[in-house]
Amino acid sequence: MSKKSPKKNKQQRRTMLAFMRIFRYGISNFSRNVWLTVAATAVMAVTLLIVMITLVSRNVLLETVSDISKSVDMSIYLRGDAAEEDILEVKDRVESLSNVESVRYISAAQAREDQAQQNKDDPAILEAIREASNRMSATLRVSLTDINDTASLDEFTQKDGLYQQIKDPSKSPSFQGERRAAISSIGEWVKLAEVGGGTMTAVFVIISSLVVFNTIRMAIFNRKDEIHMMKLIGAGKEFIRGPFLVEAVMYGVIAAVVATAAGFGLVMAARQPLAQYGLPIENTLASMAESVGLILVGMILLGSLIGVVSSYIATRKHLRV
Repeated sequence: MSKKSPKKNKQQRRTMLAFMRIFRYGISNFSRNVWLTVAATAVMAVTLLIVMITLVSRNVLLETVSDISKSVDMSIYLRGDAAEEDILEVKDRVESLSNVESVRYISAAQAREDQAQQNKDDPAILEAIREASNRMSATLRVSLTDINDTASLDEFTQKDGLYQQIKDPSKSPSFQGERRAAISSIGEWVKLAEVGGGTMTAVFVIISSLVVFNTIRMAIFNRKDEIHMMKLIGAGKEFIRGPFLVEAVMYGVIAAVVATAAGFGLVMAARQPLAQYGLPIENTLASMAESVGLILVGMILLGSLIGVVSSYIATRKHLRV
């Protein structure tokens, strides 16, 4: 046992020494060709920035849809002269439906009073309201969890017997209002943003990988005599490949730091314009500020992954070890 221990320690020292040399050679390779290094790092930084902006944009759009959904309600109209207990029974049945978040009951008398209050300065409209008092509808304002899912409401209005008895025949439920159309439009924009952002991200990931790939390939070509000498003296393929992987990881790390800083800067710059249009950016900013460390780590991991995969392919294809 005592004889094996020194050998094991010696092997560990050799491994540590080899690792340190690989790391040192990788840093040296990184600084050898400044222009190639800058180009590879810049393209990767743009790639990571697009990934970050795509995720932030998607989050803002989803919050916008959520906020508007909460302010939109569907209306079910009932006869103003229907019995109060029947109306409340229908209200309870609607509240029990799936996807229904809440139901607010507005009586015919309350609706008449609200309209009169809104038009108190227009005598003609006030007179029309008084004349139509017996034709006012009671209304159930229904808030949905998902504004685009009205299946349960549709089924209820078609099949519920009590509702059929007291519904207002002159007014259909407002399941296709302008505000719902706006929600659907924003939902389509969310999908478009996801597809467009994903496409741009994929394109730049490919471009970034090709740039890193060609950078490593050129480095291999420029150092082919050095690599050949290392092979002659018995260097293993992992020792030869290692510095190129370190170099690629450095591209990813620096690009991640630059992209994260630029992404935060762009979001902060867009804060005021987005707020003026009523887009909910504050929650996204707060989440980003709380998770800045995780965001940076995620960007570093993604950048390093792109670099390592590209470098590995380049060395496997062009480094004959």
